[in-house]
Formats: sequence, structure tokens, C-alpha cells
Amino acid sequence: MNVVWQPQPKQYEMLCRGEDEGLYGGAAGGGKSDYLVAEALRQVKVPNYKGIILRKTFPQLIEIMEKCFKLYPRAYPGAKFNDSKHVWTFPSGAKIYFGHMSNFKAKYNYQGLQFDFVGIDELTHFMWDEYDYMRSRNRASGPNTKSYIRATANPGGVGHGWVKSYFIDVAWPQHTYWRKLPIVSPDGKKITKWSSSVFVPSRIFDNPIMLENNPQYLARLAGMEENQRNALLYGKWDTFSGQVFTEWRDVPEHYDDGCFTHVVAPFKIPLHWNVYRGFDFGYSKPFSVGWYAADEDGCIYRIAELYGCTGTANEGVKWSVDKIAAEIRAYEETDRNLRGRQIIGIADPSIFDKSRGTSVADLMAQQGVYWESGDNTRIAGKMQYHHRLAFDGDGRAMFYVFYTCRHFIRTIPNLVYDEKKAEDVDTTQEDHIYDECRYVLMYNPISPRKNVLTVPDRDDPLDLLPKKSRYSGLYKL
Repeated sequence: MNVVWQPQPKQYEMLCRGEDEGLYGGAAGGGKSDYLVAEALRQVKVPNYKGIILRKTFPQLIEIMEKCFKLYPRAYPGAKFNDSKHVWTFPSGAKIYFGHMSNFKAKYNYQGLQFDFVGIDELTHFMWDEYDYMRSRNRASGPNTKSYIRATANPGGVGHGWVKSYFIDVAWPQHTYWRKLPIVSPDGKKITKWSSSVFVPSRIFDNPIMLENNPQYLARLAGMEENQRNALLYGKWDTFSGQVFTEWRDVPEHYDDGCFTHVVAPFKIPLHWNVYRGFDFGYSKPFSVGWYAADEDGCIYRIAELYGCTGTANEGVKWSVDKIAAEIRAYEETDRNLRGRQIIGIADPSIFDKSRGTSVADLMAQQGVYWESGDNTRIAGKMQYHHRLAFDGDGRAMFYVFYTCRHFIRTIPNLVYDEKKAEDVDTTQEDHIYDECRYVLMYNPISPRKNVLTVPDRDDPLDLLPKKSRYSGLYKL
């Protein structure tokens, strides 16, 4: 037998998966692109089969196409490539196309088309809207084909957050995740459909051929700075290159003492603490409301949130202004830390715009929800995050989040820098919570603090040192 390509064990495992959607990789050197090129061949003996492999830009696509030139003619003699249309045609008549989405509107280049197989290389370079649109193009072209999607990715990139949420966080690696999809037919009949997805991790350690042929590559990965090393060598999704807030720590074992963690257990807010409410308006995109308490030392705690998201990343619930205001009032009338308090509301200045009639701020005021205009200075606001997230030598920060604020905890660590504005956050991401919180922080600015990233050694075998209060920033016995 003439073997033209043999999968590595993890590649073989992914090739055997039958889920509707699948993500492979998560680190460098795991053979992601080789797998995707081979996966696209699965149905090329079926005459009506159509597949497509996508990269974000055309230059990035060239490497994939070169891999195909090495494999496809050998695997299927007679396969021909049309350079102008970027499509391989196989002896059966089956086709594999190559495409890219260099800008947001590029997805509409595929409008009206359908593909049995959609393969996306480096998925974290794509936004959710782009991926979701290609899902709508993924359907069987005939009774003899199966429609499914496969993607590869490393941690980091503008799509890191939604990829992590959609594939990584929902289930253990290599375990199928089932999504329930309720449908109402035109005659009112309720129908339930199910969709499945899986994440199969792969690292350079799973690719012995790479280790044998390029032994220095492992050393290069190991020599990268910490965040890049964690992402590309170990496939960790919590720290990655391009991450804005590298100071962020979520350490469950310290939820009760607040030491070297930004996430803490909820507690009753003292009556004399000031309470604030931040707001970023959205309709088709999510809106965000966050409630904050400030202690005597100016340390701020995010204590509650109302996030207008459908459950799909960066997709808004399309609530009216009146409904948002009503939900805010209901929350403040029932929550134990908010009920009966004077709350200072700080919002995106755009809600005061009256150019199209009554402003959002005025509409909410009619419902008894009042706002002050927030400071929208972007870089200064980002720096306030950095100042407050910094730990002092005792492991104390100036900003904490209740572990019940799950959307803040999900979105803020995933933010990446804008490629064109190196000091600013990329605004194409799910940044609504970030903005809403930024207005509150700018309302309560602090000076820079030196960040201590590692926990100092403490020689305390008898546990005699005083323990720190999570509320006041002071020590108590």
C-alpha cells in the first residue's frame, strides 16, 4: 500500500469524531493545519460534494494551499487546481474551495452558497458573527454527504473569548456537548432539535514527527514569554499573547480572604459604603449594567450585574429602554445589597444624545432610573483597570468581583489589544461590560500602583500572622 499521509494519534482521534462541530488543537505544533487539509478529503469520492477551507486573510491561506499541493494530487491522481477560482476539482467531480474573510462584509461573498464541509484554520482570528454565518452555509448537497464543521485554533486573538465560551468551557476535552435547539413551526408546533460539538486538544507533545524533525521548535516555544508559552506550548486558554489584563487572577481557594485573587465570595455591603451603577446601552448587541460598592479605602467591588445577552456571544436580547429600566428598578428593589440605598448611576455619554428625539437617559428618567454622564476617555479608563488590578506586596488589589458576576469573569480576561491602536482594547470584541465598568472606575480614579504578580514567601508555620479582611484592606485577627 502506498501511504501518502498517516495521521498522528490525536489527529486520528479527531478524524474519528462524528459531532456536528469540532475544534482541534489549542497549542502550537499539534498538526492542526495538516489535519484540516486531510479532513476536507473525507467525502471527495462523492460527485456532488463541496468543501471549503477558510483563513482570515489570503496571505494566511497560502500555507494551507501549499500543503494541499503536496497531498491532494498524490492522494487522488487527476485532481486539478484552478488558480483563479482557488478550487480543487477531483476525478469524481467533488470540489474543495479556499476562501478568506479579510473584513466583516466578506462573509457575504458566500451568500447563497452551501458546503457539505466547512473547515476554518485559526478560528480565534474570526469573530462569532463570521463563524455563525458560515454555519448557515453548512448543509448537505445531497443524500450521500454529511454536513459538518471543523476548526483549528490557538488561544489568543480577537475571537478568543467566544471560541473559549463555545467550545472550551462547555464540556471536558474530548467529551461531546449537546445543545438543545427549540423550534416553533409555522403551525405552532414545537419541535426540538439537537446539535453537538467537541474540543480535542493537541500539543507539540502529541506530534512525535514534529519533535523528531524539528527538535529545536520545542525549545523555542519554551523560551517565549510566560503568556505566549502557556498558550502555545501548553494550550492554556486563561492566559495568552495579546491579553490586555494580564494582572487578572481568579483563585477559588482565596475567595474568602481576597489574597492574590480578583474574584471573591459575596458578602453584605456595609451601609456607609458608596454604591454605584454603571451602564452601557445595547440593543442588537448586549447591554450591560453593573453595580459597585466602594469601601473606606476606595477599593471597589463589583457586587451584581444585569447583562442583556442571549447566551450567544455578543448577541443582544433586543430589550426596549423601558424594559431595561424596569429590570434595573426590580433588581434594586429586591437585592439585599441594593435595596433602600442611594445609588449613583454613571453611563455611556451617548445615552444623552437627543439628535433622534428623546434620549435614552430621558426615557429611563421617566421610569425613575437616573444617570450621570461618564468619562469615556478610553486609554485613561483602561489604565484605571491596570491601577486597580495591581496587587500590593500583601496580595491586595483595589478592585474585586463577586463570583456571582459570571459575565464579567467570562469577558474581561478575554479582551485583546486592537491591532491598529496598540494601547487600546479591540472594540470588535464583547467589550460592553468592560465599557460600563470603565465609566465607574473613571468616576473614582486612583494613582498607579506597582503590581506584585507572585505571592511572597511567608514564614508562618504556626499560622500566627494576622489575616486580611476582604472588605477594608486592613488586617484583622
